[in-house]
Amino acid sequence: MINSLELADLYLQACEIELQAFKPGNVSVYSDGHDMTVAEFRLSAEVSAASLCNPAYSLGEKIYNAVKETRGAVGCNTNLGIILLCAPLIQAVKFINKNKTLQEAVNLVLSATTVCDADWVFKAIALAAPGGLGESKEQDVHKTATVTLTQAMQIAADKDRIALQYATGYKDIFDFAVLRYNLRISQWIDLNWAAVFLFAELLSQFPDSHIERKYGNKYTEWIAARMRQFLQEFGQATDPKQSLQALFCLDAEFKSNGVNPGTTADMTVATLLAVLIEERIKTRKH
Repeated sequence: MINSLELADLYLQACEIELQAFKPGNVSVYSDGHDMTVAEFRLSAEVSAASLCNPAYSLGEKIYNAVKETRGAVGCNTNLGIILLCAPLIQAVKFINKNKTLQEAVNLVLSATTVCDADWVFKAIALAAPGGLGESKEQDVHKTATVTLTQAMQIAADKDRIALQYATGYKDIFDFAVLRYNLRISQWIDLNWAAVFLFAELLSQFPDSHIERKYGNKYTEWIAARMRQFLQEFGQATDPKQSLQALFCLDAEFKSNGVNPGTTADMTVATLLAVLIEERIKTRKH
């Protein structure tokens, strides 16, 4: 079994690898952006880890307290999506055994969410105050929840990729992203560069909810085409650093248009955490 201190360490590792990855349009060690800095993201990870990994908290309490700690530390919404995606992965660890995979354990967690969990998460979303998120005719986050957390996410799944993970048992994470990331690691043996190409592959395949809440589908196909071109040019490179100049150009292009693939960055963190948890479990079994 992975204890809470180890889980917190894995979570911090996932957050740091994502920051080390040059993600065009997003914040990384290569480039701040959108009035947010790497230091704020690092602090957000540090202050949210204890609540996310507190074994005494329910799923909803993990999420609310992690958001509250972040809000108190940095005063803005840096990591709501990260927290929403990572909390079920962390909660699932206690259900893993020799007969149950992490993916199966996550499904168990999602099938057992409560109305109380939904209430805590509604409060967390209202506190984080992300633009346009949580405003709905059904299950508005500024009102009391009347359905479970997973049911609330199912209502929002058609317009939010994070909600979609709750509705589909993290299908995008386990059936696409984890496989792609592991493939890139085997290609280069470099966690940070594998994360760059994971981000690009996600963005080439899936519209980014954060961008579409702001702009609709104005940039969707343009971004996907840019990422497909990037992957075509550098996906088979023997040295991924050859792609640095292209990444700087893409980053400038995205940010000059106000484009921030924030949901894709959140999905990247969740993928990294899933991989790290699975690796730790594998080493324990041997």
